[in-house]
Amino acid sequence: MANLDQIDRQLLAELQDEGRITNVELAQRVGLTAPPCLRRVRALEDMGVIRGYHADLDGAKLGFSITVFALVSLKSQAEDALRAFENHVGTLPEVRECHMLNGEIDFILKIVSRDLQGFQEFLTSKLTPAPNVASVKTSLTIRTAKHIPGVPLEV
Repeated sequence: MANLDQIDRQLLAELQDEGRITNVELAQRVGLTAPPCLRRVRALEDMGVIRGYHADLDGAKLGFSITVFALVSLKSQAEDALRAFENHVGTLPEVRECHMLNGEIDFILKIVSRDLQGFQEFLTSKLTPAPNVASVKTSLTIRTAKHIPGVPLEV
């Protein structure tokens, strides 16, 4: 874990909430002048604490009305099999998140689709026939009650 002081935590909290904030505004909010603020932000980027800046898009307004979570079990849990599956899902733009789990299920995927028919086609042509896939169990989201990217920061 990175050794961060109070100002670093404040910078991260502000940027996590509003990634498009100007350096001048950010500096004012954390009580710095602009040059040291920019140096600190660049240092946080160089350390990999800040991985990037992204727009939070509304998928439904862009035609992606379906979000599905898929629980994937593999036939083999050998490292090369796990990596091969990760590499495969890395090529699938519909898969927005892929997490390896411990326990009965090997991976959980977050998948978006324009509609149910599109998801069914994705499932049968790209996910289930993937090498080493033993089973896929899916759950369609009804609604999202909470969506907060990032991590909780104590400031």
